[in-house]
Amino acid sequence: MAKDYYEILGVDKKASQDEVKKAFRKLAHKYHPDKQGGDAAKFKEASEAYSVLGDDKKRADYDRYGRTASQQTAGAGGSYGGFNSDDFGGFDFNGQDFDLGDIFSQFFNGREGGRTRTQRGRDISIDIELTFAESIFGANRKVLLTKTSVCATCGGNGAKPGTDYTTCSTCNGKGKIHETKRSMFGSVSVTSNCPTCFGAGKIPKEKCETCRGSGTTNKQEEINLQIPSGIEDGEMVRMTGSGEAVRGGTSGDLYIKVHVKPDPVFRKEGHNLVTDLSIKLSTALLGGEHVLETLDGKITVVIPAEIAHGEILRVKGKGVPSDRGGRRGDILIHISIKLPNKLSKTARNLIEDLKNEGL
Repeated sequence: MAKDYYEILGVDKKASQDEVKKAFRKLAHKYHPDKQGGDAAKFKEASEAYSVLGDDKKRADYDRYGRTASQQTAGAGGSYGGFNSDDFGGFDFNGQDFDLGDIFSQFFNGREGGRTRTQRGRDISIDIELTFAESIFGANRKVLLTKTSVCATCGGNGAKPGTDYTTCSTCNGKGKIHETKRSMFGSVSVTSNCPTCFGAGKIPKEKCETCRGSGTTNKQEEINLQIPSGIEDGEMVRMTGSGEAVRGGTSGDLYIKVHVKPDPVFRKEGHNLVTDLSIKLSTALLGGEHVLETLDGKITVVIPAEIAHGEILRVKGKGVPSDRGGRRGDILIHISIKLPNKLSKTARNLIEDLKNEGL
């Protein structure tokens, strides 16, 4: 029985590409095999679904036939099924660090060796809270993190400045070693940096006095966070290379989970801001004006005469900014008519007169 890719990603069949991408990113982060509670099988399943639904042509074939015309091996270059494997490196299978791009490359292309496996620093995850306005317009935040960083004295090579080097005896100066590793795809041949010289092919005669040859130190570092406009509550922002450093490899990534405070007036629906407005019966019949406090400041909303309960007024260009630089969404005002709990004698007589006129 064919898999339901829409059900796997948890999106509707009419979902936009942005919605498909966001759904995949959430699942990828949730089932990241390197995370506690991660699930490699579900991550692979979500990746397969996104490889089809994230491609317009494959998605059209899938919608029509229940499968794609080209569900076969991925092409070279590190991109598999519409997402870049480099975005999901550093998984831990059976206690070993693997670059998922290496394993895909070997598994799909049938090559031994593939790319050289590079050491990768640990990822860091933090939580931040935004106001509703900050989530709409984006925000810049500075956070102070204590993490493993590249040693400022030796630049990460672990050597005392000015010292001489000798050839590494572990790799005989090649900087690489070859190993056979097991993964969820079976046994693969992996070329990795030498653990003694960290890929340099040589070792210093004297170690750096600051980091004692490790190439890294623990220190506080101020990180400038760039939060994009229109971000959703619970969404993740990834900053490549802002995680922890590792000698002879690349730094991990920083993941920022965003929590958005609810707004007392507005709620977000796509690129529109939605609010409810309760008006008096007299205003509904005769029309009027209402001052609305928006995220851009106060505006005067004109309420037309004889407006009906449940009608929606639209204020153009005051909604959520587009992340692609296009026009902003709109403000949608849902009208409800508030009826009086009690009527005065004068009001009752007036309504009786309206009733006699057939209103």
